[in-house]
Amino acid sequence: MNSLRIALVALAVFLSLAAGCGSKSESEAPAAGGKPADAKDAKAPGGGAPGGGKPMGLPVKAVQVSMGEMLQEVTAVGSLIADESVMIRPEIDGRLVGIHFEEGQTIAKGAKLVTLDPAELQAQLAQAQAQARTELQRYERAKELLAQQFVSREAVDLAKNNLDRADALRREAEARLSKTEIRAPFSGTVGLRSVSPGAYVKKGDDIARLENLGAIKVDFRVPEGYVSKLHAGQEIAVRLDAFPGEAFTGRIFAVEPVVDERTRTVVLRGRIRNDGMKLKPGMFVRVVLVTDKRQNAITVPEQAIWPIGQDNFVYRVQDGKAIQTKIAITSRRPGSVEIGTGLSAGDVVVTEGQMKLKDGAPVMVLPSAPPAPSAAADAPQKQGS
Repeated sequence: MNSLRIALVALAVFLSLAAGCGSKSESEAPAAGGKPADAKDAKAPGGGAPGGGKPMGLPVKAVQVSMGEMLQEVTAVGSLIADESVMIRPEIDGRLVGIHFEEGQTIAKGAKLVTLDPAELQAQLAQAQAQARTELQRYERAKELLAQQFVSREAVDLAKNNLDRADALRREAEARLSKTEIRAPFSGTVGLRSVSPGAYVKKGDDIARLENLGAIKVDFRVPEGYVSKLHAGQEIAVRLDAFPGEAFTGRIFAVEPVVDERTRTVVLRGRIRNDGMKLKPGMFVRVVLVTDKRQNAITVPEQAIWPIGQDNFVYRVQDGKAIQTKIAITSRRPGSVEIGTGLSAGDVVVTEGQMKLKDGAPVMVLPSAPPAPSAAADAPQKQGS
């Protein structure tokens, strides 16, 4: 009986082991393709590359070179001065008996401005005129006596000298009298006067300033390196803080013939129109002077330049590869660089991503970022009630 029980237990153990082995074989059975279905061994088509193709080049951003007119400009600061300016001052001492202008008044050339007391000088002129008449009579009488041989030729010559001296004194008295009236040397606007009628003024005292503001001059300095490119007739653009957004144009009409030894700069003077009398002498201005114009100039963004040592390079995209190209820079402007040699029309240059590039490296040009949507497009549509 015990032997039978032991045999039954052994049979049960055997059957349990056989069932376990069958389950394991089924779990390790190959998939339909004859290979184990292990997730770790599964691979994407094409060796892991997206889309099953070759690995793509380094991503970069690039733009096509630009062509157009290039202006070479010089920027400087300067000051405005009147086209003509003079301080009205008397040439003689005297009492001011007449002021014939209003402050701020526009007057014509030759207009009377002020009058000094002329009484004393009028008397001196009358005396000189009388003396001149007397000497003229003496000279005429001496000539008559010479004709009758009553006087010598020397007496006639002496009378002539006395006449000439008297006439010179008369003209001097006339000139001094004329200085009692001060007239405008040119058309312009009179400024604020510093004297009043009845004041005693000495020669050289300030009375008022006269300015011609119909046109206005601008003086500015540029470095001596531009001397060979400066000449009369060049166009300038003038901007002022007092009139933001407005540009006043004019032309150079004079260039200082010497260079300042201290600053190594040369002074230029231009003339601009002053429509509406907006511009005033003494105002601070910024001047842009065009020294050269070049047609069909090639320009690239400044970030495309890749300096190596003393040379400059760009990466030119050709047939999907970055070609390191040496260039020569002609001039620079904010944000862009003019290229003299090394590039041609239609070339595409890398502007971002140069740090990982080498000559001949494959690249993938990324598309330009789409424009940002407007606020109106992003706003939700309102449904009608």
